[in-house]
Formats: sequence, C-alpha cells, structure tokens
Amino acid sequence: MEKSDCILIVDDEPDIRHLLVEYLARNGFEAIAAAGGREMWQMLERHAVDLLVLDLMLPDADGLTLCRDLRAKSSLPVIMLTARGEEADRIVGIEMGADDYLVKPFNPRELLARIKAILRRTRSLPPNLQPEPVRCLVFAGWCLDTAERLLTAPDGVAVPLSGGEFRLLRILLEHPNRVVTRDQLIEMIHGREAEAYDRAVDVQVSRLRQRLRDDSREPQLIQTVRGEGYVLAASVQARGACP
Repeated sequence: MEKSDCILIVDDEPDIRHLLVEYLARNGFEAIAAAGGREMWQMLERHAVDLLVLDLMLPDADGLTLCRDLRAKSSLPVIMLTARGEEADRIVGIEMGADDYLVKPFNPRELLARIKAILRRTRSLPPNLQPEPVRCLVFAGWCLDTAERLLTAPDGVAVPLSGGEFRLLRILLEHPNRVVTRDQLIEMIHGREAEAYDRAVDVQVSRLRQRLRDDSREPQLIQTVRGEGYVLAASVQARGACP
C-alpha cells in the first residue's frame, strides 16, 4: 500500500490545528500538528514529513526565523500562514525560503490545492520540460544531485536549497546558455497567481546567487538579461553520479 504524504501543521490555534488535521486526513494525507516551534522540531525528528504548514505568529518562536533555520538544513517544502497579507510580508516569507504564502482566514480547499501543487512541482517539472533521466548535473565545479536534491560546492561543502531554489536551479541547468524569461520561471516554479510572485522570482534568483557564491553586483553564473529574464552562463554535464 502506497504511503500517504505527511503534512505537519504548526499553529498555536487549537481549532485551526484540529480542522486542518481532520480535513487533510479526509483527503488522503497523514496529518499531524504542533502548537509551537519547539514542538515542531520534535515532530520533524519523529516523523518523515513531506510538507510543513507554518504559522507566522507563534507564542514561542517567530515563523520566519523557524523557516530560515529549517531552510539552512533542509529543502522541506513550506507554506506560510499569516494574518498579514501585505506584499512586503509575502516577499519576506519567500526570502526566508517559504514555497508559498496563505493569508488567514482561508478556505481549507485552497490550502489543499496549494499543498498538492507544491508536492507535484517538488517532484516533477512540467511535461514539456522533462529532461532525460539524469542523476547529477555538473557545472563550473558545482554538482546538483537531482535525486537527493543536494547541491555540492567545488570545495565539497553541501549547500541546502529551498524547494523553490532547487526548482529554479534545475530549470536553469537544463537550459544552459539560454534565456529563460521571468514569466516562464514564475509559471514553472509557482504554477499559479503569477502576479503575486512577480518579485518573488527575483528574490529567489538573488538567494540562489548567494548559494552559488555568485557576486550579485557582477554575477558570472546566473546573469540577468535586461527586459527578458535570466541565463545560466556555464556548460553543464549530465552524469550518473556526482564526482
């Protein structure tokens, strides 16, 4: 029997935790819940979680800080929940490594749709962009293991990537030395509500440059093509395993 995806809900409101756990369970997921940051870390140690739904305001921790700390060690997909809907808050959430952002109050059906979409995007690219089966992509001394979702620097240091950063890098690596427009990246990474993610793509490019130690003032790897998009300026080799 196929294992259900495990969703961890982190929210200090008992009614929301109970509602979402029951709703997700009725829709085929294994759903568990935590009331704060400390309990979140305990749950992550005990369970193989596939996606995290994280409230921004928690009694014992700041959701943005938790997201940032999680992103430093894991590529687990994260959906942020918040009562604040300003664009600046959404962009900060993306900067911290969140994959999506949902404003309270929300319809559980919308959360379900976003969870399914993120899990789908995390595990595959659109059919017309599916590459030949390749384990590792090597470029400029770097190596991206697409199976383990692990980026390794030229000096051998493992570099954690968020779900969005991984998808962005993989897309660029599969289209080296070709301009990929911002609209194409928005659609391929987020898949919906392009306007809401217009600036988020630029944020993720900036974060990815930091991961790749690429000078943002004069980037050598991910270059900006003004008025069009971005291009990965490097040759890419496909290998069965990383060196």
